[in-house]
Amino acid sequence: MKTLDLELLRSLVAIYEQDSFAGAAVHLGKTQSAVTQQMQRLEDQIGHPLFEKQGRSKRLTPHGNKLLDYARHLLAINDDALRSLQQGNLEGVLRIGAPHDVADTMLPTLLAQVARASPLLRLDIHVGRSPFLMESLKRGELDMSISNRKDPALDGVVLRTSPTVWLCSAGYVHDRSKPVPLILVDGPSVFHRLAREALDAAGIAWSPNYTASSLIGIKAALRAGLGVTARGIETAGSDLRVLGENDGLPRLPDLDYYLFIRRNVINPVTRKVFDMLKANLGLIRSAADPGPPAVQPQTPA
Repeated sequence: MKTLDLELLRSLVAIYEQDSFAGAAVHLGKTQSAVTQQMQRLEDQIGHPLFEKQGRSKRLTPHGNKLLDYARHLLAINDDALRSLQQGNLEGVLRIGAPHDVADTMLPTLLAQVARASPLLRLDIHVGRSPFLMESLKRGELDMSISNRKDPALDGVVLRTSPTVWLCSAGYVHDRSKPVPLILVDGPSVFHRLAREALDAAGIAWSPNYTASSLIGIKAALRAGLGVTARGIETAGSDLRVLGENDGLPRLPDLDYYLFIRRNVINPVTRKVFDMLKANLGLIRSAADPGPPAVQPQTPA
């Protein structure tokens, strides 16, 4: 049995994540011809083509996609082993914040990565509203936080891009002849802003019928059939359905979810964990991806 070359696998992952051979070459500090030669060697190793022409670019073949999954896992094991041997186990407390809507999707994957790389590190987890978590991070009450709010004053990396959708209860009947009854959260909210801007741009009347202080309250109002809200697809569940353009509602923009730390962070543990998570973004993104939203048919009156 042949042994796969990890450096070749690292280049394969870079090509996929940078979306081109040229981008991978810059990312890896190699020439484009060197990256091309690496892929030719990798194809010789597995005995199958990894790329196929698609227009003017190249895309992974089914064998390429299959190998990509293995490559990510093999590289994660390799990198974890090196970090453990070279840096030793990190110790102390790491305070991590996450909004309610991604506490069940992105956060567990991120925590698993940290716990596996640094089992002696104690994790202090804070779940709350995104704007308040960001304030806590800037005050030094948190070491890092997930947020969908851009902030150039912080060091951040995109964990994933999430679709924003219109949600209602499974039994809710949307009446286009009436203003859209919005269920909104109290205080600052990026979803409130996106909903308002999209409806106003489309010339669709709306009314702020119901407000809640948390995501739990919003879900309760949705399940009661009180109206519609704009949230990330992570909020969707079996008892909620997605309204789309066929229901007369405008398309909503996707949102980037970031992992942030302070730029002037003093604690070396925070910086090391942040750099480790950046190096494992491929695994985090694939594990946290809920898939495309399913638009269910409207329940008849």
